[in-house]
Amino acid sequence: MAVPMKYPPELWQRAVPAYRATDPKPVIRQMARDLGVHHEALRNWIRQDEADRGERDDRLTTMEKEELAVLRKENAELRRSCEILKAASMPLS
Repeated sequence: MAVPMKYPPELWQRAVPAYRATDPKPVIRQMARDLGVHHEALRNWIRQDEADRGERDDRLTTMEKEELAVLRKENAELRRSCEILKAASMPLS
């Protein structure tokens, strides 16, 4: 089950473009305080946006994260199916 989001998506959608549009770049702690969010939340939003734009390669993009979640779910379903088939094919003693 996914962890509930602490901040509404609208806040992220406003905060990241505001950060990108500001020159020189503001101090993240100050901007986070002004927005009423934790500075690490803002920093993570900015990093994720940079990954999605191809500006950094040290983390997965949002699309890659979504694909990974789908593949993990599919893998778990296939493992369960395999276990059921193994159990069904065992000879009765």
